[in-house]
Amino acid sequence: MAHIEKKLGKRGLSYRFIVSAGFDCNGKRIFHKKTWKPPPNMTEKQADKAANREAVIFEQSIAQGYSPDNKQTFAEYAEYVLDLKSRAGKKHRTISGYRALLPRINAAIGHMALQDIRPIHLNRFYESLEDEDARMDTVRAVPIGDVRAALKDNGLSMAKTAKLAGIAQSTVNAVSNGSAILAEKAVKICEVSGLEFERWFEVKSKQKQLSSTTVLAYHRFIHTVLAQAEKEMICPYNAASKAEPPKKQKSKVDTYQTDELIQIRDAAEKEPIKWRVAVHMLMITGCRRGEIVGMKWSNVNWEDSSILINSALTYTPQRGVYESTTKTEDQRVIKLPKETMELLREYRHQQLEERLLLGEMWIPSDYILTGTFGGPMSPDSLSGFLKRFERRYGLPHIHAHKFRHSMASILYFSGADPVSISKRLGHAQVSTTQDMYAHLIRQADTQSAERIADAIFRSDSVDAGKKNG
Repeated sequence: MAHIEKKLGKRGLSYRFIVSAGFDCNGKRIFHKKTWKPPPNMTEKQADKAANREAVIFEQSIAQGYSPDNKQTFAEYAEYVLDLKSRAGKKHRTISGYRALLPRINAAIGHMALQDIRPIHLNRFYESLEDEDARMDTVRAVPIGDVRAALKDNGLSMAKTAKLAGIAQSTVNAVSNGSAILAEKAVKICEVSGLEFERWFEVKSKQKQLSSTTVLAYHRFIHTVLAQAEKEMICPYNAASKAEPPKKQKSKVDTYQTDELIQIRDAAEKEPIKWRVAVHMLMITGCRRGEIVGMKWSNVNWEDSSILINSALTYTPQRGVYESTTKTEDQRVIKLPKETMELLREYRHQQLEERLLLGEMWIPSDYILTGTFGGPMSPDSLSGFLKRFERRYGLPHIHAHKFRHSMASILYFSGADPVSISKRLGHAQVSTTQDMYAHLIRQADTQSAERIADAIFRSDSVDAGKKNG
């Protein structure tokens, strides 16, 4: 039976519950304690009765193995869960993504004990994220000149600039490609390079509402943390399971039209062969950006005209560029047409010549697409090229993933089955492919119905048969 201590102090009436839970390995008695305060509108008699009920509930939870007196906060326990997931083999990029969510979460519920978190707290947090002023981006600086050329004129490479400024090289790459970066980082670049900030950058800030997808990312992480707490019996239930996050808004899959793909193909013919290969592989394979830069020569089957996709390159500020598994941690073989194989042979020959020319400066690697001096290519470098490529030729907006959607569209309208398309895309389940491209499937099915009708009801042979009858 729980022992109840009643106290009347400056802060009002409170009750302390003490439950004995046996002995530890040293023979010392284990006690669990909890302080409970009644609502202010209760009379003392009502409070006594309610305290007895709360004490019974507290004692029962102890008997069931829960730790209702555990005072760990969400912020403390989240760090433990991240470490646990990391040691269990969770991808570094996933852990890095979780950490990026923590500042906002901790500001809202990080101080709260796990035991005290309720669905209403989470619902209010999700609502706050959807407010119009929830996403006030830090001031950003947009380059208004060729920063890459300016750095080169000052005798600085992008790698050296990043090192002197104490920032990631991908940030310097982004500036060189014309992308906006945090203003404070642009200032650092100017300080180490001697460039005048007002001459080379335009300051902008933008206010944007968080999307439902982003809010759901917060919800999933909170759910992961509280699920572990429930599993370890710190909490009797996962409050996130009972919360109501926003429903994900389905966005229409954006694809290139055939004439746009031809326009991009023709423009790529004017580029150095390395970038021709990059654009070609994006169009033909439908691989993700990280999988494209992670392709290896040893995975090319020259006899079978295919390539094995079993790795991807990714980037995080903590690790830089590193190799990881594919998104679904699976591998797949993609067949390639003869045009692709011929281009790869030509590029392979030229890459070997570059390697011999650079000698010891070349960084050996098995990657098909490499940096200027060999070694792995950052996924951001590919994105940077696509931006410059788009502007240079006045092409439709180019995004690596758009090629992936376009390939799926072409295959659906060519009559390929969902299983084959799913395997080529590297989806873990066919249902993922069908759900993502549901509108394409419907359109392709409509066309198929029309073709069947053309063959059976609208053909000349049918009309001739009617006349003969």
